[in-house]
Amino acid sequence: MSLPSASSICQLPRSIQISSLNELFEPCPTLTSYIIPRVFQADSIYDSYTQIVESIRSHLMVLRSQYQTNPTPDLKRIIDAIVGAHPRLGAPKQVLLSTNSQSEQNSLNGGDPNLTKKLTQLNDLYESTFPGLRYVVFVNGRSREVIMRNMKMRIQRHDFLAEVVEAFNAMCDIALDRARKLGAKM
Repeated sequence: MSLPSASSICQLPRSIQISSLNELFEPCPTLTSYIIPRVFQADSIYDSYTQIVESIRSHLMVLRSQYQTNPTPDLKRIIDAIVGAHPRLGAPKQVLLSTNSQSEQNSLNGGDPNLTKKLTQLNDLYESTFPGLRYVVFVNGRSREVIMRNMKMRIQRHDFLAEVVEAFNAMCDIALDRARKLGAKM
């Protein structure tokens, strides 16, 4: 797939905006319904996908701030749905992943079965520590060992709002990388 030009995306049909977001982020109706009215307004003009993703990042951080100020169940549901749409890190191959996630996680799948088991256990511990969230990190060639150290540190920190920031930032960093790989103007 190729992405539409950054300068035209706000004027395109909602279905194209949704498919573009699904290419950059994991498919998530909650994300698209939250982001599209805020970022793809008819009078918005973007010169690059960097501007689009940074606008999305800003709106996600506003969501996080709103939750910090007023932690309602509805805001928690929105955050959980957006972060929870991301696949489990190092998910076994039988788990359905987006094409982008499959290629991004290839370095974490396979290899030492003991490391795979430890990663599964850490995912379980992370998800029980932060109900509703998934551990999200921009892998970018980092080894399982490095990723697992980061996951352990974040579990030990035990800070939900910090995790939301980490997840939103990682999702946007991943989106920037995906846009670059799809040949979008950055």
